[in-house]
Amino acid sequence: MPAKVILNPYSNRWKAKKRWPQAESALIAAGVDFSLAVSEHRLHGVELAEKAVQAGFSPIIAAGGDGTIGDIVNGMARVKKGGHLGVIGIMPLGTANDFVCNLNMPLDLTEAAQVVAGGKTRTLDVCLAGEQFFINNSALGLEPYISVIQHKMIFLKGIPRYLAAAIKGIFQNPSWEARIEWDYGSYEGPLTLISVGNAPRTGGLFYMAPHADPADGRLTAVFVEKKSTPALLALLPKAMTRGDKFVSADGVHEIHSTRIRIHLKSPSPAHSDGDLFPSEIDNLEYKILPGMIDILAP
Repeated sequence: MPAKVILNPYSNRWKAKKRWPQAESALIAAGVDFSLAVSEHRLHGVELAEKAVQAGFSPIIAAGGDGTIGDIVNGMARVKKGGHLGVIGIMPLGTANDFVCNLNMPLDLTEAAQVVAGGKTRTLDVCLAGEQFFINNSALGLEPYISVIQHKMIFLKGIPRYLAAAIKGIFQNPSWEARIEWDYGSYEGPLTLISVGNAPRTGGLFYMAPHADPADGRLTAVFVEKKSTPALLALLPKAMTRGDKFVSADGVHEIHSTRIRIHLKSPSPAHSDGDLFPSEIDNLEYKILPGMIDILAP
C-alpha cells in the first residue's frame, strides 16, 4: 500500500499550493510511492486522514503546516479510538513549521522527502484538549487571542504577521479570572494566558513551553498571571529566547502534569496546533496520551 499525501493548499497563505510541484518532485525522486488527496475546506484534512487510515494507507504524509499535521492526527484518532494512531510523515509547507523545527527535522523539501523515504520513526506522545487531539501546542487566553488578530491581518505575511499580532494583542491586554488544577497543585486568580506544550516552540518565534518534551509522557504548561502592558512587553523577548528566561520571570509558572483542568469565569478563544476552536470556551481539560504516534524522522 502506498503512502497517502494530504496537501493543504492554503498553508502559508496559499504558498503550499505553489510549492507542491517541488514537494511532489522531491518525493518521487526519493522513491516514495504515494497517492495525493487535496484538502478543499476547513477540517477537510481530518476527513481525508480518516478515510486514508480506513483504506489502509501508511504512512499518512502531511503536506502543509502545523495545522495540517493537527488535522491529520485528529483524522487518524477517529479511526484508532484509543489505540496507537500509526505513522505520519511531514513535507513542511507551512508558515512557521514549529513541530518540524521542534524535532530538528529538515525544512528543505528534498531532505524532508529523503526522511520520509528512509522509514525511520520516533515514537511521540499525543495530547488531548477536550475532544481535540494535538501534537505540538494548545492554549487559552492571550495566545489564541493573538491568533484571532493575526488571522484578520491582510497586508503582513509569514513570521512578521505573528509578531505584529503579538504586539497588538499585548497592547489590548485582555485577562481572565481562572482556576487551574493539575496533578500536584492548583492556581486561582487573574490570568493572562496558559499555553500547553508537547514541544517548546509555537508561532514561529515563541518558546512558550521551553522545557516541553514530546516523548516524556507529560504535558508541560506555562501560565502567566495578570500583567500590565509594559510587563507583558518586557516578557515578549524572553518568550522568544530558548532557556529559562521566560519561565523564571515574575508571575510566570511552569508545570508538568498528566492532566490539567482549566475553568474561566468568562470565555476565551482557544486553539490546538494553531487551529482556532470554532467558539470561545470557559472550561477545558487537557490529557496526555503517551507514545501514541510514530513520526518519520531522521
